[in-house]
Amino acid sequence: MTQQPIALGAKKSNTFMDKVKEILPEGGNLNLCLTCGACSSGCPATGLENMDPRKFLRMAALGMDEEIRKSKWVWMCSMCQRCIYVCPMQINIPQLVFNARALWPREARPKGILGSCDMALRNDSTSAMGTSPEDFTFVVEDVLEEYREAQPEFAEMQAPIDKQGAEFFLNQNSREPVTEPDEMVPLWKILHLAGADWTYGSKGWAGENYCMFLADDEAWKHITTTTANQADALGCKTFLNTE
Repeated sequence: MTQQPIALGAKKSNTFMDKVKEILPEGGNLNLCLTCGACSSGCPATGLENMDPRKFLRMAALGMDEEIRKSKWVWMCSMCQRCIYVCPMQINIPQLVFNARALWPREARPKGILGSCDMALRNDSTSAMGTSPEDFTFVVEDVLEEYREAQPEFAEMQAPIDKQGAEFFLNQNSREPVTEPDEMVPLWKILHLAGADWTYGSKGWAGENYCMFLADDEAWKHITTTTANQADALGCKTFLNTE
């Protein structure tokens, strides 16, 4: 069977690259790629699924839409943005990956990320573990009391929730209150010793946003808005994102 050559510059309607160009500045910057490989050299996902950032970018530029839609590599990219930092042309490959993820039917996306996103949407905590505001408050108060008694030098340490007018609004990895509550304490101690005026929110306290990694824009917006609204309602000036 004779292979057909790839036709460069051929016009195809509704290509993945066309959609990306509508979103990214300067026409997506895809035509600026020098194929230098700097993006791939520092990428943690290089080599997985026989893919790397440079190869993925070239596939998009060449209109290989079907291959992009089928590539599991897009779920292995951590979106750490190293590729942007080293790219001499500042091409936003993570944005390209994000939009490639959105091509997948929602139910076909990785179950771990999907389940964590959906769990976070179920209550105002936005916790991927499903921890309610009431349960979070109970755990924080219980752990705080324990450490105050066990370590007299921290007898005055605070871990406030919904403190009005606090300077800093702090979030928290949602796994720690459930499985590793002691892991919350080191940061409390740092904030205590620094004399920081801070608070958790009973709503939107979970630090991670799996809906962002799922490429679900509406769910991502809901999670972020819940957190921002709580910080605003408390009158906090600075959002400390631990994640």
